[in-house]
Amino acid sequence: MLEIANLSKVYKTGDKALIEVDLSVPKGQIMGLIGPSGAGKSTLIRCINRLVEPTSGKVLLGDVDLVQLSNRSLRSQRRRIGMIFQEYSLIERLTVMENVLSGRLGYVPFWRSWTRRFPSQDIQRAYQLLDRVGLLEHCDKRADALSGGQRQRVGIARALTQGPELLLVDEPTASLDPKTSRQIMRLLTEICTERNLPAIVNIHDVPLAQQFMQRIVGLRAGKIVFDGHPKALNEETLTAIYGEEDWNPSREEAEL
Repeated sequence: MLEIANLSKVYKTGDKALIEVDLSVPKGQIMGLIGPSGAGKSTLIRCINRLVEPTSGKVLLGDVDLVQLSNRSLRSQRRRIGMIFQEYSLIERLTVMENVLSGRLGYVPFWRSWTRRFPSQDIQRAYQLLDRVGLLEHCDKRADALSGGQRQRVGIARALTQGPELLLVDEPTASLDPKTSRQIMRLLTEICTERNLPAIVNIHDVPLAQQFMQRIVGLRAGKIVFDGHPKALNEETLTAIYGEEDWNPSREEAEL
């Protein structure tokens, strides 16, 4: 389980990105994080694994407070957290298989990572994950030869190769078309359900979040202003998260 208590992030400029955020994510839960640009969604995700350093508060993964760890201890604890990025963060010149195996770099000696020689069990696991995400036949292709949806599938497989206890997913569909976005979200939720794996998904597409998330948390100006079931997102709650807007679809939108 992930427990976040009184988490705040204040930048040197004085800007408050997060203000005393309290949040818990139980094992197996898939939580969607929504809110306007600048609300603190990406900052929250990056504070959890300390890609951004929190100003104060606690981030407990099990019984370990990640905020209090030294850099050396943090490196080993990050193995427990899989990260999936909007921009994929693949190494373009490497093959699909090599990119997936990079998820094991935290587990192998330096000489193996330098020569990209991984244990046979890691290679077998990578093949299994590529099969699960539907990319087994593309394992020897370079990453720069893939479509956006395929790249995101590689990112999912790479994160799972770590054997994580938590997934952090930052806008996984922002660069994808509607059909591919649904396919990626369906794949993510199926995999999390299969593995009883908790996930926090930063997502801009509210209808997509309502369709696939088990729980929605809405951030506004660094504070949680909504935490509940996707069905509870109505005109009032959306206004609380995003501000005043006519949330009823126009005739043109309804016809799409």
